[in-house]
Amino acid sequence: MTAILQKTIPYNPLEEKKLPGIQPLAPEAWLMADDAYAGQMAERERLLASRRDEVLQLDARAMAAAQELLHMALDTLDPGAGETARRPDGVRVPVDWEDPLGTLGRFAQQDFCILQKPDSAPEHVLTGAVLCFPASWTLAEKFLQPLTGIHVPVDSYDAGIAARVQRLFDGVQAGRPLWRFNALWYHDPALFQPRSQLAPRDRPHGSRAGYLRSEKQVIMRLPQTRAVVFAIHTRVLGRADVMRQWRAPQADGGGQL
Repeated sequence: MTAILQKTIPYNPLEEKKLPGIQPLAPEAWLMADDAYAGQMAERERLLASRRDEVLQLDARAMAAAQELLHMALDTLDPGAGETARRPDGVRVPVDWEDPLGTLGRFAQQDFCILQKPDSAPEHVLTGAVLCFPASWTLAEKFLQPLTGIHVPVDSYDAGIAARVQRLFDGVQAGRPLWRFNALWYHDPALFQPRSQLAPRDRPHGSRAGYLRSEKQVIMRLPQTRAVVFAIHTRVLGRADVMRQWRAPQADGGGQL
């Protein structure tokens, strides 16, 4: 399969940041399209058609939140949408309010995870997601898991980081999204890379790898349902393009999780 690659990235993915590396984000910047939009959307369409159960899950408790999220996405990218919505590439997608995550998966370039905190629960739980581009995890293993379970087996996600992330999810305010990024070198540029949490973990590929994979991760609260959305914009770039843009030929480390 032909690699689906971006040519540029709007932040320096080689910059080391202390975990969790959270920054404020302008509200209008939560949903974007880039130069790989058409290619990524074709891959999303393929995955939703052929592997839907692997890339989409929605608990009944999250239906209202998923519909609210779809409404926000339509308002951002196609405010005049009705029975169909016009994507940034001009393709029209049917709007199905009974399948909000399926519609989102065919309309927006990002993946979306919905997390809700049950009454008296200590952590947010993953209650819905359209996840076409997993990077070494599977939706099946993480669905209906709390934040600490979602991050198994990430070594750097210790008790201190877990507490800080939970405070972020508790404190994020509607209309004031937050964001961070990660960046890792890969040999394989494929976007769909599921891996069981029980499988052996790859070592960082560093200077041996030809591709940099980076996720812009947005944390935002839905104003009506109060659910938290974790939106993931995946970019994969060839090494030469990364170094050409950011002029750091010496950077060959493993990156951030």
